[in-house]
Amino acid sequence: MHLVTVATCQLRQWALDFTGNCERILASIAIAKARGATLRVGPELEVPGYGCLDHFLEGDIILHSWEVLGQILQSPDAQGIVCDIGMPITHKNSNYNCRVIIYNGKIVLIRPKMWMANDGNYRELRHFTPWDKHRQTEKHSLPGIIRKITGQTHVPFGDAVVTTEDTVIGVETCEELFTPNSPHIAMGLDGVEIFTNSSASHHELRKLNRRVELIKEATMKLGGIYLYANQQGCDGDRLYYDGASLIALNGQILARGSQFSLNEVEVVTATIDLEAVRAHRTGSSRRMQAAQTEPFERYYVDTRLDGGQGLRIGEEETKAPGKVDIVYHTPEEEIALGPACWLWDYLRRSKTQGYFVPLSGGIDSCATAVIVHSMCRLVAKAAAEGNKQVIADARRMTGEPEDSAYLPTDAKEFCNRIFHTCYMGTQNSSAETRKRAKDLAEAIGAYHVDLNMDTAVAAVTGIFSMFTGKTPQFKVHGGSNAENLALQNIQARLRMVIGYTFAQLLPWARGKVGGLLVLGSANVDESLRGYLTKYDCSSADVNPIGGISKTDLKRFIAYAQKEFDLPILASFLDAVPSAELIPLGEGTTVQSDEVEMGMTYDELSVFGRLRKVEKCGPFSMFGKLVQEWGTFLSPTEIADKVKHFWFTHAINRHKMTTLTPSVHMESYSPEDNRFDMRPFLYPSRFDHQFAKIDALAAALPNRATQPGSDKAKVD
Repeated sequence: MHLVTVATCQLRQWALDFTGNCERILASIAIAKARGATLRVGPELEVPGYGCLDHFLEGDIILHSWEVLGQILQSPDAQGIVCDIGMPITHKNSNYNCRVIIYNGKIVLIRPKMWMANDGNYRELRHFTPWDKHRQTEKHSLPGIIRKITGQTHVPFGDAVVTTEDTVIGVETCEELFTPNSPHIAMGLDGVEIFTNSSASHHELRKLNRRVELIKEATMKLGGIYLYANQQGCDGDRLYYDGASLIALNGQILARGSQFSLNEVEVVTATIDLEAVRAHRTGSSRRMQAAQTEPFERYYVDTRLDGGQGLRIGEEETKAPGKVDIVYHTPEEEIALGPACWLWDYLRRSKTQGYFVPLSGGIDSCATAVIVHSMCRLVAKAAAEGNKQVIADARRMTGEPEDSAYLPTDAKEFCNRIFHTCYMGTQNSSAETRKRAKDLAEAIGAYHVDLNMDTAVAAVTGIFSMFTGKTPQFKVHGGSNAENLALQNIQARLRMVIGYTFAQLLPWARGKVGGLLVLGSANVDESLRGYLTKYDCSSADVNPIGGISKTDLKRFIAYAQKEFDLPILASFLDAVPSAELIPLGEGTTVQSDEVEMGMTYDELSVFGRLRKVEKCGPFSMFGKLVQEWGTFLSPTEIADKVKHFWFTHAINRHKMTTLTPSVHMESYSPEDNRFDMRPFLYPSRFDHQFAKIDALAAALPNRATQPGSDKAKVD
C-alpha cells in the first residue's frame, strides 16, 4: 500500500475580511496537519472572499491578497504541507482568478482559472481574464513583499501540474468541473493522480446531486483522487455557499463535509492508497488515450505526500477508508436549513440585535418566522456542542457580557431575545389571521406585538380628502378600480413604515440597545407575477423566502409542523391565501390571492421555469404547454393563460428592480440585481407574439375533448 493523507476544507469566508479570512485559512491548515495530511485544498478566492464583485477591479484587493499570502507563507502551520490557496493575481496587467500552490515558504506554481462562470449569479468575465494558453506557463514577477519572504523573484504562471516524489497533483477551479471538456480529463491521461477543485458553489434547491455526480463520474472513468473544497455561509451577498466539501476515489465518495452548519472552519480528511488509482487505470483504452496525450509542464516539489514512508504493507492503521453514502436533504429540509444559516451569518456580521417581521397570519410570513425559528434551533444546537464563535455572537446580540455564563441552548428562549413579530391589523383583517399570528409567535417564542393601524390609514386618506375634497371608496362601496387599489396600497405601504418604526424602537422599549433588521416575506412566485405592492411590507432589509416558490413553502410548513412540533402550522396550511386589504360586502367571499392573480401558484412555477430556465418567450412557452397541458386544456385556454401571465409579468416587471435582497434558492428567480438580466419596460401587449399564439391556437386540434383525454374522463 502507498498511503497518503489529504485534506479539503470549507471556510466561512467574508468578502473583504482579510484578517478573518486569513485566520480561518491558517486554522484549516493547522487542523489538516494535525490529522496527518500532507496536502490541503481551500475554497475559490478564499483570501479576499469570493463575493467581492467589482472590488476585484481595485488594486487594493490584489495588494491585500499578497499581504495575506505572505502571512501564510511565514506561518509555522503552513510548513511541511503542500497547500493550494485561492486569490486574485494581476499578471501582465490582467486580473486572473488563481490557485497558488505553496510548500515550505515557497511558491511552486500559480495556476490561473481557464473557464469562467459567467451566467446566472456569476459574472467572472467582468472581473477576470481566462487563461487560454493551455499546457503553457510564463514567468510571473513576484511583488517585493513576497520576494523578501520566499527569496524568489519569478515563479511559473499558467496551465501546469505539480509533481512530488511519489505522485502528481493537478488543479481545477469550480466551473472547470462543469464544462464539457474539463481539465481533469487531459491531466488524468497525463498521469495526474490527485485533482484539487476549489469552488464557491452556491446552494440552490435540488442542486447538490449534480455536483456530486460529476465528481463521481469523473473519477470513475478516469481513476484518481478528487478533493473538492467549497466556501460555506453568506459572504455578503444573496448567495448561501453550502459547503459539502468531499473526497472521492475512483467513483466513490470517501468523505464529505456538512452542507448546512454554523461552523467557521471544517476540514475533511481521508487516507488513501495511491496504488488503488494505479490499479484502476490499467484498462487498455485508457492506456491508448494516455499515450496520445500532450504532456503538461511539471513543477517539482521536493517531498513525498506519504510523509516519506514510501511503500507500507500490513500496518494495522493503514486500512483503506470505506465509501460514504451521500444523503441528500429533501427540498423541505433545504428550506429549513439553507436560509436559516444565511440569516445567522447576516445577523451576526451586520452587528445588529435581531430580526423583526410583520406577521400577517398568512403562510408567507409564517414561513419566514419558522425559518428564523429554525435558525434559533441551529444556534441552540451549536451552542450545546460548544461552538465558541456562535456563543460569542449570541452573547453580543443579546447584550450579555463576553465572559458571562449565558448559553443560547434553549431555542425558544433565544428566539424571544432576538426575534420580534407584529400583527398590523385593520378593519379589513379577520380574527382568524390575528389569532394565528399570535399563536405562532407564542409557539416559537417570538416577542409579539398586536396592533390596529386604522388610525394611521384614516390619517393618510384624510390628508388626501382635505386637499382634494374627494374621499376614495372601496369597490364594494361603489368606488372605482383606482380608488379600490389606492386604498389597498395605503394599508400595505403603511405596514412598511410602521414595521421599520417598531424595528428601530422595540429593543429600546424592552430596555435594550441597538436595532432590528426587517424581514420581508414575498415568495418567488408573487415576485414573478408582480403580485405585491411596491414599497409595502415586502420591502425590507432581507428576505429569506424571496427565492422559494409558494408550492415549496407549503411543503416546508407541512414538514416543519411535524419536525419542529408546531401543531399551529396546520391552520396556516388550511387557510385561503388572502391579502385582507378590502372589506367584505354582501355576497362577497374572502379576497383570494389565486383568484386575484388569475392563475394558480402551481401554474406560476411552471411559467417561471419555462421563462427563465428553459429560456422561452411567449410563443415557445405556448408551444411547450400545448404538449404538457393539451390533454386537459384546449389550445385557446392555454393561449389565454400564457398571454395573461406575460401581460401581468410585463406590467409589473418594474417591481423586480426594488425587490428586497433575497437568499437565492430557485433557478427561475426574477431577481433583477444580476441573476435575471432582462428589461423592466416591456411592450406588454406583445402584439406580434400574441397574434402568432392566437393563430396557432385556432389551428390546433382540441385534444382535451377527445375520447380518453383527461378532461373527457373528468366530464
